[in-house]
Order: sequence, then C-alpha cells, then structure tokens
Amino acid sequence: MKRLFVLAALCVCGAAYAQDLQSYVQEQLRHPVLNGALWGGLAAYTDGTKQEIFAVNADTRLTPASTLKLLTTAAALETFGPEHRFQTRLYASAAPDEKGILKGDLYLRGGGDPTLGSTRVPGAETWQTVAAKWAAAVKKAGITRVEGNLYADVSAFEGPSIAPKVNWENIGNYYAAPASPLYFNDNLFTIYFKPQPFDGKPAEVSRTDPEVPGLHIKSFVTTDAKNRRDNAYAYGAPGQYEMEIYGTIPTNFTGFSIRAALPDSALFAAHALHNALREAGIAVGGRAQTVSAEPDYTQMTLLHTYQSPQLKDIVVIVNQRSFNLYADALLRQLALHAGKKGSVQNGLNELEKFVRQHKLAGADDTVLYDGSGLARDNLLTPRVLVNTLTFMTQSPHFKYYYQSLATPNDRGDLLLLRYFLKPRHQVQDVRVKGGTVDGVKTIAGYVKDADGHPIAFALMANNLASKNEALLRIHENIIKKLLEYPEN
Repeated sequence: MKRLFVLAALCVCGAAYAQDLQSYVQEQLRHPVLNGALWGGLAAYTDGTKQEIFAVNADTRLTPASTLKLLTTAAALETFGPEHRFQTRLYASAAPDEKGILKGDLYLRGGGDPTLGSTRVPGAETWQTVAAKWAAAVKKAGITRVEGNLYADVSAFEGPSIAPKVNWENIGNYYAAPASPLYFNDNLFTIYFKPQPFDGKPAEVSRTDPEVPGLHIKSFVTTDAKNRRDNAYAYGAPGQYEMEIYGTIPTNFTGFSIRAALPDSALFAAHALHNALREAGIAVGGRAQTVSAEPDYTQMTLLHTYQSPQLKDIVVIVNQRSFNLYADALLRQLALHAGKKGSVQNGLNELEKFVRQHKLAGADDTVLYDGSGLARDNLLTPRVLVNTLTFMTQSPHFKYYYQSLATPNDRGDLLLLRYFLKPRHQVQDVRVKGGTVDGVKTIAGYVKDADGHPIAFALMANNLASKNEALLRIHENIIKKLLEYPEN
C-alpha cells in the first residue's frame, strides 16, 4: 500500500511538472515578437509510452522551412541505406578504329549524384579532378580523337528543374540552383567583384570561377558602407545565360564575391569534359551539348563509372548545412528508385507514400512542394515532425540520422541556438535541424531529459513580422526546460 502511494505521488508530481512546462511554454508565447504570428509546438518521449510533455497547435499545418529536410533524409536513409552511392557513367557510342579515332560520340549519363564535382562531402573530388578522370578513361580506351559530339544525358529527370512555389528572387542564387541528373560543382559558380572602398558606388564584376561558357552578367550592385553583409541577389533562370545582379555588397579594398546558380550544370559538365580531353591531347571534332532522350546504352561501351560518397555522409550536409540542392536531389532519387522519372512531383509522391506507410501523418497533415523546405507554401504539422523523429529512433540507421543533426555549438545550420552556450548547457544532449524562410523560424530535433531519456520536439513560428532574434531565445528557453524535465 505504501509502495502504491509513493508511485501515485511520483505520477502526480510528474503530471504537475508537465502542466508547469505547458504553462511555461504558453507564457513564453506571450512575447511581443509573436504578436499576430502563429506558433505551434510539440514535445514527447520517443519510446511512445509517455504522454506528451507539451502541445500547442500540434495539429495545425505550418510552414516548416528547412525542418522539412528531416522527412526527406529519413525517407532516403530508409530507402537506400546509409552506404548507398550514386553513379555517373561515361560511354562511347562505338569502338575506336586502328588509329584510335572514335567515329562516334561520348555520353555522360547523369545518375542524379548531387555531389559530383563537389568537395562539400568527405571523399568527393573537385569538378576538375572528375573531368580529368573521364579524360583518362577515354585515353585508356585507346581513343586519340573523338569525331562526334560530347553529350550530357539528362533523360533521367523530367519536368521543371526548380520546384514550384520557389520565390523568383531565389532561383538565380546558389541555394536555389536548378536540379539536373548531371549535378556538377554543386550547380554553382562564384562571381567576384572589383575592390570598391567608397560608399554607394557601382560594384563591377571582375571574373567568375569557374568561367561559364556563354554567360553574360550585368551588375546593378552598389556598395554599402553601413552593411557588412552580402545583400546581392543574382536574377536568372534555368538555361538562361543573361544574368543580372541587384542589391548591395560591403565596401571593401580587396574585392568581394557571391555565389550564383549555373544556368545548365549538365552542359557545363560536357564543356568540362571537352576541356579535359583537349588537355589530355585528345581532339574533339564535335561540340558539347545536352540530350533529353535516353539513347540505347546496350549498344555502347562503358568507359568509366564515377561513384558518390556514401549517403550517410551526404545527409550530414543536408541537415547540418541545410543544403537545399542535395535535399531536392534526394527527393528526385526516391522517384528514380521507384522506377519513375526523377521529377519533383514523382519524388513528392514517393515521399508521401513513405509518410503514409509509416503513419507519420494523416491525409490532410502535409502540403508539400519540394524536399528542402525552400518553398514558402510547404505545410506540415508539428506532430508530423515529432512522429518522423520518433520513427527514426527505431530505425537501424538511426545513428546516421542522429549524427546528421547539428549540436548547439555547431557553426552550421543557421546558428539557431547561437546563445545556447551562455551559460553552457548540455550541448551533447541536443541535436537539432533548423529552418528559416521569409517570416518563418522553425527548429526540431532531440534532447535528453534530466535522466538521459530522449525527447523529440518541434517548435514552429510562422508569419513573423520582423527578424527579431527574441524568437530564437524563446526556442532556446524551451529546449533548456526540456533538458531539465524529469523522467516519470
């Protein structure tokens, strides 16, 4: 009887603490930064046996921003496995004659490897190294001259290369670069400006790296002595080689640079192969171009297969660095795995199947337009995020999913917890994915309570009127309270 009394007392105490935490969250939400805004949040133990710790608008659809990547990376790890590698193949349409002349074409068959020619992921190689390996494979095959063309095969994907609802202001910039079965150099290039130490003066472009054949840039950018941040935007579109840049950059004595989206990464890859062949002493009679109709590869000779780093290393870049290009590439890979063309819509259909199959969301809980969260019109509930986080704790791949999330002292993922270390808290017990688009700040992930038991949480603010960082402090305060929460 005494034992039952003690247990009952503990339950009452725990319930009271949960009620106090619910009240604490509600009190935090009274801050003026949330006037006129919409906030939703949920926290629950991941073992599925505990009651919710707190819930506010937990079933209200909200814009997730980059926390949507939690769904995309979960689906990718479960579909492919952490050791999966994506492939890009180089073919010759015929064998060379006795003089080493290929009276035919070379084909780069895009397989949708987002890391091709990028050094963001450990083990990946620069685009120059990749192109040189292609050229070396051609030379090894005994080819001394290519009389035909160099084709970049983009037939694996179809439909728009940029997801619907992505803001026009974004699409010329590197973080919203168009997708392609032949991703190359992260589908971006760098624009360098001449030094300009005077305020309000035109900022002239000095060069780009790499040089993009056929690209013409007009700069309407001016310098701003009061702003030390990049506020310049590149305006362009997929396949468009006339680009304009507007906005401001800081005054400087050494020059300044911004990154923009390649108009056509597949064509750039074909040009890179052309240049690498020439440097290897292999002449090319034709030109670099893309092809959207898949040729018959059974009648060709495979010269080289280039493999990406493992998926487990790619998802780290997706989540910790919130890299949109890789997230949307993984969405399209879900479609390819299902035997469909790698379109945004086919990828979304597969992601929805994953969500429904594992009961992560109800029929009306999600409205999705991409796999990265870049589109402001994406919608899902806090419960969907918490369900996904909880589901992944039971996955054999959970270790890689968990490690792909940022800690509060990680310099990536938007520094959403930048004051978390003042004073220092248990950063080792917190893993998060943040999200930011216009008027939206979200964060979701895991914390361990005072007894070391994992909690999944999602905190989502929409329709914010300003960039006041008080909202970030609110989210930090709630996470700190979860760290102190007692196991019941």
